[in-house]
Amino acid sequence: MSTPTFDQLLEAGCHFGHLKRKWNPAMAPYIFMERNGIHIIDLYKTAAKVEEAAAALKSIAKSGKKVLFVATKKQAKQVIADKASSINMPYVIERWPGGMLTNFPTIRKAVKKMASIDKMTKDGTFDNLSKREKLQISRQRAKLEKTLGSIADLSRLPSALFVVDVLKERIAVAEANRLGIPVFAMVDTNSDPTNVDFVIPANDDASKSIEIILDTVCSAMAEGLEERKAEKVDAPAAEGEEAPAAAKGGRRRVNRRAEEAPAAEETAAEATEATEAEA
Repeated sequence: MSTPTFDQLLEAGCHFGHLKRKWNPAMAPYIFMERNGIHIIDLYKTAAKVEEAAAALKSIAKSGKKVLFVATKKQAKQVIADKASSINMPYVIERWPGGMLTNFPTIRKAVKKMASIDKMTKDGTFDNLSKREKLQISRQRAKLEKTLGSIADLSRLPSALFVVDVLKERIAVAEANRLGIPVFAMVDTNSDPTNVDFVIPANDDASKSIEIILDTVCSAMAEGLEERKAEKVDAPAAEGEEAPAAAKGGRRRVNRRAEEAPAAEETAAEATEATEAEA
């Protein structure tokens, strides 16, 4: 698992915070200095926090659990979509549907509605509808696809949330906190890190900054998924090796019994001869 160096983070602009007057005092431990009225983030702490978050997300991915990526700001939308799709993880890049986590069964019903429309299209039912009904259903399908298409495979609550800009996605963070779901987040100097379990202090407004952090995190998760696949392949092979050994051990027990049988017969014959001699 490779983590970005200080120079790489500096080049990506991860150190730029917000104006001093917009800062959140809770971010003081992650601020290195102030220059020209702008706070500068300590990149050594950023590098350490990225490594910590990547290791935790790798273990989550290795265990086969899902991580939901959330970023609805323009700079992060495409980056989130590309990186999350590459590791087959769900993501939200449009408006956050209120109650998506706390009212998850209702969200699942909407996803099933989308699947039922697809089924209608495949079995020919859609073709028998009137032109107006087709238009209404098509619009409904497009709306559902836009907001929920990226989480269609999310059949249960995610095991963690990765958020870009906790200030903008405060509703998502609040729902995760209410359900006890761990939150990983890029946190800028104007945000409150107290509700985040794994804080990554970094510039959350620049696309390059977002990309370098997500690239590190998703690469670690990809490694975790590869290790999971390797373990699944090795498990049947190990079972296959144990089975012949057990069978071989069984044959040895049968052979011992076969060897002991003649010895028992000889002992019985000797006892009979001794009884006849005494008589």
